[in-house]
Amino acid sequence: MILEKVINRIEIQSEYKDLVDTYIAHVRTEFKGKIHSIYMCGSIPKGTATPFKSDADFTIVCENPKDIDYERLSNIKDRLLEEYPFVTKIDTIICSIDDVLNKPNEWGFWVKIICVCIHGDDIGEKVPPIIISPEFILDLNTETKEEVDRIHRSLSNTSDNALKTRYIKGYSKRLIRALYSLVLVDTGVWQDDMLKMKNAIVDYCDIDSALVDYLYACYLDCSSVLVEEFLEIADEVYSYFENALKAMAASRKP
Repeated sequence: MILEKVINRIEIQSEYKDLVDTYIAHVRTEFKGKIHSIYMCGSIPKGTATPFKSDADFTIVCENPKDIDYERLSNIKDRLLEEYPFVTKIDTIICSIDDVLNKPNEWGFWVKIICVCIHGDDIGEKVPPIIISPEFILDLNTETKEEVDRIHRSLSNTSDNALKTRYIKGYSKRLIRALYSLVLVDTGVWQDDMLKMKNAIVDYCDIDSALVDYLYACYLDCSSVLVEEFLEIADEVYSYFENALKAMAASRKP
């Protein structure tokens, strides 16, 4: 079964078009000649963004990610957030052309399936069709442990309430996405709607549905969530996920 693109047509709402155009112009000017292409994912390119609730997610593909200075990129972000206060935050992922082409089940998947090209030549078109298989699911989760450990440490060590909220929401989203990858063989499509992801996990995974419902509730509103309780449940969910991956890997061995 071949994975289809999440967003088939770019439908940026009028109030966000200037933001997107300005981002592209600033990045092209700041890193002249170093940008191959720029992509977006999420609600803005889908045309479902909500002012003061939705964020902007960009991906830059370039020859060498070291050419893109994060401090200069952060300055662009800060200026745009000031100019467009209805955007909650702006995130930018940077990857190389080689990563997209040589890691089709990781960066290739991200650019080809999750993102849409808003500037330059769409390198996702050069990525071969992505077939849903245990190999793909394992490759897709190559960096999941590292990402989860990083968020876990950040949440454990912060005393800032705003950061706690951000980390819990991000941690919940990351775990739901990880669990959803386990049921791709059953659903046949990649979802970017968190409710549909949650429902599919409950339908096809043998994990305790109360754990999944808890993560989804934290994703929606974590203002009153206790960090210690959340981390305990997050650890239980990740343990389930890790064991499922190990079983999947073992089933592939001759």
